[in-house]
Amino acid sequence: MNGHTSALRARARIHAALGDPARLAIVDALTLGDASPGEIAHDLAMPTNLVAHHLKVLREAGLIARTRSEGDRRRTYLRLRPEVLALLVPPPLQGADRVVFVCTHNSARSQLAAALWRDRIGGPVASAGTQPAARVHPRAVRVAHRHGLTLDATGTAHIDDVLDDGDLVIAVCDNAHEDPAAPVRPRLHWSVPDPVRVGTDAAFEAAYTDLEGRIDRLAQVVPHHADQD
Repeated sequence: MNGHTSALRARARIHAALGDPARLAIVDALTLGDASPGEIAHDLAMPTNLVAHHLKVLREAGLIARTRSEGDRRRTYLRLRPEVLALLVPPPLQGADRVVFVCTHNSARSQLAAALWRDRIGGPVASAGTQPAARVHPRAVRVAHRHGLTLDATGTAHIDDVLDDGDLVIAVCDNAHEDPAAPVRPRLHWSVPDPVRVGTDAAFEAAYTDLEGRIDRLAQVVPHHADQD
């Protein structure tokens, strides 16, 4: 069994342990403080034998630890192990010297994604298009401005002029992902609807919100250095 398979199985055990509402309630109760099994049973109005069963499952998944009270040595306390919960995050995505967001025209989605990454995460980032437009779409510039970001209205670029070895290429539109003539196959694909087709401020705002959530999730698994530009 390789390390990746072993890690997947460990994560699956954690997910399975949290899949029962009662066990999830116990984890919630232990998030902010420790408690004895009797206190858990009282607070959750749960029979003690049922609590014992759920605690056994949670211990086997590594989610909780039991310690002896330093006061009444007959009493034990349960403690949540947050480092085990952290294992639910996918493993780090290796091979990402720089993030490059790509869409067809490099006029909206890829520009907003790069601006968001630069503002939220830091580190090397760029954007490009497979068929770049002459300028960034005015509505993209406006939605960026509303969120405190700045886009260069003339700063579009062709993918051939941007990509380097070691780039993590993310297609933020379906056309760029499916383009057989693209010089490199995107490693990740985000199917973000094209706001230019709709042509409303609401559509650009929706694209921004979509990209914002995806970047927040990706940031958890991409090694980066905020002190780099």
